[in-house]
Amino acid sequence: MSQAFIGVVLAGGRSTRMGQDKALLELDGRSLLEHAVQLLRDAGASRVLVSGCYAGYDCIEDTVPGLGPVGGIASVASALPATHALFVAVDMTGLDHLLLLQLLAGLQGHRAARFAGQPLPWAARVDSSLKAATARLMQRSPAGVSMHALHAAVDGIDLPAGDGLAALRNVNTPQDWRNLPR
Repeated sequence: MSQAFIGVVLAGGRSTRMGQDKALLELDGRSLLEHAVQLLRDAGASRVLVSGCYAGYDCIEDTVPGLGPVGGIASVASALPATHALFVAVDMTGLDHLLLLQLLAGLQGHRAARFAGQPLPWAARVDSSLKAATARLMQRSPAGVSMHALHAAVDGIDLPAGDGLAALRNVNTPQDWRNLPR
């Protein structure tokens, strides 16, 4: 992607199914948060933000906690000028920068892009339209909004995942963590 973009690691959740903060789990000697930040840097992010609160990182806390990824996206988007952004979940350990570059390329000429049927990673134009869509959806569903609803609200496109589908899985439970290839 020739246009600059901001990378965002969504790490503001409570990790209730895991029973501990997923962002701080270590894989290959680094936290999942550090893995995700480096992944976005490798993909070419001009700046990497973290949705959540972690010392040593450029963080933006969720304005309204407990609203899932859309709550994190809304909080980060409200603090940004118009830009392109790539949002990844902290627990998607199989992602690589080439898959993210494919997603970013699909954003050209569109408001948002994701891999078919997958909520994250998600590339989007952060602008007044996205900010209005997140606010409208969150007002209608104060208990939480799905990424699928947000993607539809901004007329996002779906890209084929191809052979990358396994890389789009996230680690939600201790069993997922134990079964993670190392």
